[in-house]
Amino acid sequence: MNLLSILARWLGLCALLLVAACGKEPPAPPAQGGPALWRIEGKALDGWLFGTIHVLPRNVAWRTATIDRALEQADRLVLETAEIQDQALTTAAFEKLGRSPNLPPLETRLPAGERDELQSLVQQSGTSLQMLSGYESWAAAMLLSAAAQQPLHVSGADGVEPALIALFRDAGKPIGGLETVARQFGAFDGLPETAQRHLLLQTVREADGMQALYGRILKAWLAGDMAALAREDHAGEQPDPAVEQAVLIDRNRDWVKVVGGLKGRPFIAVGAGHLTGRDNLITLLQKAGYRVTRVQ
Repeated sequence: MNLLSILARWLGLCALLLVAACGKEPPAPPAQGGPALWRIEGKALDGWLFGTIHVLPRNVAWRTATIDRALEQADRLVLETAEIQDQALTTAAFEKLGRSPNLPPLETRLPAGERDELQSLVQQSGTSLQMLSGYESWAAAMLLSAAAQQPLHVSGADGVEPALIALFRDAGKPIGGLETVARQFGAFDGLPETAQRHLLLQTVREADGMQALYGRILKAWLAGDMAALAREDHAGEQPDPAVEQAVLIDRNRDWVKVVGGLKGRPFIAVGAGHLTGRDNLITLLQKAGYRVTRVQ
């Protein structure tokens, strides 16, 4: 699983931390069959599992008749975190966990040969090395990743989650989450410094590839091509194993426990990347005794 694939799953959170990219949006691609959707059944549950993409260009058509039927029949929405609705809370959690006193200058956390690329990315972000040096290495990496996303002309406001939230809120249906924002950021915050610096280094090295990666991910997601999404996980430089374990696998395992407490007909929506790769959410749910069937 490469670094950009991991950060792409966090595009929605990154978009809350920097001003959303502006400019002329690219044309909306066709739905091409629609994003992947599964039925999840077992125990007291008879609902759906949907793989999302957290930020999108404006006017992307992703809803299909199959998705609309599931949304109508669902009795609640369950997101990775329901707190994504609260930008102030999300930003506060990031600031609390992401900042520490007496940190070394950001440029000293990278090899000397990478500092020109770091400076270029910092200039693109509209901030400064001095400001970023107040953040822990994982948080600086996330902010720099958000800067690399600016040319994509995408926004969290145009992502799947806000559309789902509005739909369920208008229908008077409850909205819940599998975890808190603090848990999401905590997955990064608990990484050893060596892993955080590896994350920072890969962010700088691979920032130029963000636009091409996002284009491939968007195309595969719209087509429901989970095999193509999985291939992106194995392309490029691989992250520190501690990052994959903490940010993806451990969280997937925690989510299975939360799903075990759900009843009725929930529409569970998580980043599509959590549904591929080692110890992905689908595999873990099946091991826990649920029947998970692809319906789109």
